[in-house]
Amino acid sequence: MAGQGRFHRQLSLTDLTFIGLGSIFGSGWLFAASKVAAIAGPAGTVSWLIGGAAVFLLGLVYCELGAALPRAGGVVRYPMYSHGALLGYLMGLITLIAFSSLIAIETVACRQYASAWFPTLTQVHSDRPTLQGWLVQLAILGVFFVLNYYSVKTFAKVNNVISVFKFVVPMLVIVMLFVFFKPGNLTVHGFAPFGFAGVEGAVSAGGVIFAYLGLTPIVSVASEVRDPQRTIPIALILSVLLSTIIYVLLQFAFLGGLPSDLLTHGWGDIGNQFALPYHDIALALGLGWLAFLVVCDAVISPSGTGNIYMNATPRVVYGWARGGTFFKLFTRIDERSGIPRPGLWLTFALAVFWTLPFPSWSAMIGVVSAALVLSYAVAPVTVAALRRNVPELPRPFLVRGFVVLGPLSFIVAALIVYWSGWVTVSWLLGLQIVLFFVYVGWRRRSPAHRDGVAKEVRSSLWLIAFYALIMLASWLGTFGGRHIVGHPWDSLLVVAIALVIYYWGANTGMPASMLALGTADDD
Repeated sequence: MAGQGRFHRQLSLTDLTFIGLGSIFGSGWLFAASKVAAIAGPAGTVSWLIGGAAVFLLGLVYCELGAALPRAGGVVRYPMYSHGALLGYLMGLITLIAFSSLIAIETVACRQYASAWFPTLTQVHSDRPTLQGWLVQLAILGVFFVLNYYSVKTFAKVNNVISVFKFVVPMLVIVMLFVFFKPGNLTVHGFAPFGFAGVEGAVSAGGVIFAYLGLTPIVSVASEVRDPQRTIPIALILSVLLSTIIYVLLQFAFLGGLPSDLLTHGWGDIGNQFALPYHDIALALGLGWLAFLVVCDAVISPSGTGNIYMNATPRVVYGWARGGTFFKLFTRIDERSGIPRPGLWLTFALAVFWTLPFPSWSAMIGVVSAALVLSYAVAPVTVAALRRNVPELPRPFLVRGFVVLGPLSFIVAALIVYWSGWVTVSWLLGLQIVLFFVYVGWRRRSPAHRDGVAKEVRSSLWLIAFYALIMLASWLGTFGGRHIVGHPWDSLLVVAIALVIYYWGANTGMPASMLALGTADDD
């Protein structure tokens, strides 16, 4: 019987590092190489370096938060601690969308790659699943659910085994493609045939940033980590550094390993010719055995990442509920297992839902990437506000040079959201603005909350202004917009917006007397 149980501190540094690496290495490496090459050409390797640097900056910020406040679902609770319940509500919603849809996208990736062996899983001349393919996706989600239902340690053991295999195949791919490496491929049409705009576009639209964004599961399970003040920062930093090295090597290997005759007409059609990049290039090079291993890994690798997010999302739901702006039912933890099972059931239902309207990996990537970045973007402002309002808070991991790194990390997050394009930005940020007004109207109807809601609005208005201004910049700009503001002035406009919003948000956190940092979840 479920009751008000406690989280169990069972996760070691090894477990947590594999959670970080495992959540980063999902479907991104399997699909992104050809898309990045088609958008940016050989300069796509720079896109991977930009993505790695961006996530490293945001990871450092989370190191400070995770070590100071190791809380379950921390990604949604930290904004609440610094700016009040309204900001926690908005970030809880965007993070739930991001995490639950990511589970679905990894399941879809499994099915798409498995179609190389079982063509009946995917419709002819389309990425859409057949009924049989959708049922396979449902079965995979069911396995994730069962693995996470009984014990976090059971989940961690399975994840560690999967993660080892996930890295053996990419390393083997790198070695074999470098055997066929042709340096001339990197300059045949110039290193950057689409200019820096192509490099920028590949970060979001090419799937680069999606491939990297796997740090928040580490923070989400913070209440279940042994020695969290030491373990969380080390795991975060190791995850980003190792993944950056592997991703850059994979992209170089793909670019150099391509048969040169396929580049006669440029890079633009590479994404269509190599829809399953490493499987297809292995076949083109006559390495059938490597293509076989890639498909094996393509089923296992996204499955491992989907399993991690099936574990992390219930903690996000729990953290959202603990903030008082989501149903209290979801604060319940099973006494015996230490699992927030009501949140797990909701996560499973949402993951199934997300497999319905979005048929393919390509169709979902923009939305998931933007939602994930938005869930990260608030962290620098949260750190700045807490440093200003609660300087006495113990910070076992203090980010040095934050006066520069804080605004820089927020600028990077704003640019990545902007590069996602007008179609994604307009509905995702527009939805957040609508829900802001829904929340305010609901809270004002309650006499108990009427006085407090004005303070919450003042502390959160900077985020709504950020959403509105980024939408305006996107409409005016060159990434799916009207091209009224040309490149690179559109990106510089976003930089200016981000700077103003960062300092506004950092200086409008809740006063120290109103902050409720809460207690550890196992107290």
